[in-house]
Amino acid sequence: MAADAIPYTLDLTTCATPVDWCSLFGNDHPVELEVGSGKGLFLANAAARDPNCNFLGIEVARKYAAQAAERVAKQHLTNVKVLPGDALLFLARYVPPQSLRVVHVYFPDPWWKKRHRKRRVFNEGLVVSIERGLVPNGELSVVTDVEEYFGVICELMASHSLFEDIPIQEPKTPEHDLDYLTNFERKYRIEGRPIYRKLYRLR
Repeated sequence: MAADAIPYTLDLTTCATPVDWCSLFGNDHPVELEVGSGKGLFLANAAARDPNCNFLGIEVARKYAAQAAERVAKQHLTNVKVLPGDALLFLARYVPPQSLRVVHVYFPDPWWKKRHRKRRVFNEGLVVSIERGLVPNGELSVVTDVEEYFGVICELMASHSLFEDIPIQEPKTPEHDLDYLTNFERKYRIEGRPIYRKLYRLR
């Protein structure tokens, strides 16, 4: 029997502008946001590890957003919401200033063809919105397997002086099949492909 994912799914049409995190989650705990949550592996693991933090995952592909919501519903993780929709729109219009502890961007779609690269989620508008939305000393965590895209991200972040590049720990050895950052990380680490990681802190 499928878990009821409705309580875990956020409907943008019913959201206030800006969103009220306390009303949404029913508490005043810190909020972390994942851009492109896929099937929800990071959301589920992070929320289970830190029940005193709220997590919102945004996924443009409704099929994957539904799978993510069902995953957290099965685990009865009350500190998670999943939004099927556009992360750029939500960050720009709905996120209150200085209200996010961390923003996570993991394995964003590289849009390989040159003519499609304007569709990449990691762009100037995203960085501006993240800069506005993070609390002081808030963090942006980025992971990709695409070296060229990683270079673009690093160059873009270097142009925003309010962000400082901070050391990042090497990932630990997984203890089981779901002990990975995301499904993509699991696949690429098993294949032995290089993975590029950056962590930034808002000054």
